[in-house]
Amino acid sequence: MGSEETTARVRCVAAVPCWVSLMARDLEGAKDFYGPLLGWKFEPGPEGFGPYVHAVTGGEAVAGLGLAGAGAVPLAWTSYFGTESADAAADAVRERGATLAVGPLAFDAGRVAFAADPAGAVFGIWEGPLGRARKLELPGAPVWIELRTPDPFAAALFYGEVFRWDGRDAERFEVRWEHDRVVLRAEGHSVAALAKEQAGGPAGTPPHWEVSFAVQDTDRALARAVELGGSVIGPAFDTPYGRVARLRDREGARFAVIGPKG
Repeated sequence: MGSEETTARVRCVAAVPCWVSLMARDLEGAKDFYGPLLGWKFEPGPEGFGPYVHAVTGGEAVAGLGLAGAGAVPLAWTSYFGTESADAAADAVRERGATLAVGPLAFDAGRVAFAADPAGAVFGIWEGPLGRARKLELPGAPVWIELRTPDPFAAALFYGEVFRWDGRDAERFEVRWEHDRVVLRAEGHSVAALAKEQAGGPAGTPPHWEVSFAVQDTDRALARAVELGGSVIGPAFDTPYGRVARLRDREGARFAVIGPKG
C-alpha cells in the first residue's frame, strides 16, 4: 500500500480513462527519456507489483512508470478506466467475449485488472477513491486518449456495456459523435474518443489506446524525442484537437504528443 499522500494522487473517475501508466524494462532509462521530454519530475508510488513511480508536473501526478517483469510482452502505455466495481467490470468483459488477462487484484487503495477488448486493444480497470474529472492544462499531462480500432462503433458498444455508459447522469457524462469520432465527455470536458484508424496511421499497427501528452510545440517535442533516443512513427499533423506527432520511446512503446495547431 502507498502512503496517504500517494493514495490521494490517483482518483477514480467512473466510466472514462482516469490514469495512464507504462511498465518499462529499464525504469531509469524511461525516466531519463520522459523526464526531459515532458518536463516530468518523479516521486515514489506504490510498489505492490514492483518498483513504481508517479510522474509529476505542475504539482500534479499525471502518469505512472513501473518496472516490467521478464518476458517478451510488447511494452505499451496502458489507459485505465475508472469503475465503481472492478468485479462487475471484469465480469462484463468476460461475458462479452473479451479477454480478462489479470485480476481484479488489490493495489494501493483500490483494485486493478487488465483486459483486452474484442479487437485486441489492451486497457486497465481501476476501482479506487472517487474523484471528479479534470482537464489538466499542464505541459506533460495526458490530455487526449483515443482508441485506434477498425470498428469504433462496435468498440463503443463493448465499452459502453462494460462501464455502463447508458443511464449515467447526463449532466456529468455524455457520449457524442464529433469530428468522425465517438467522444466521451465528463464534467463538461472531452476526455477520450474511439476512432477508426486513418489511412495516414502507421501500417500494421494493432488496435490500441493512444495516449497523447500535452506539449507547447509539437515539432520541437518530436525533434527532442529523437535526440533522447526515441523514434518517429510519422510526420506531425494537425487535427481538430491540436497538432499531433506519434512517437516511440527508447524501448518501442508508442505514444503521442499534442500541441497547438501549426
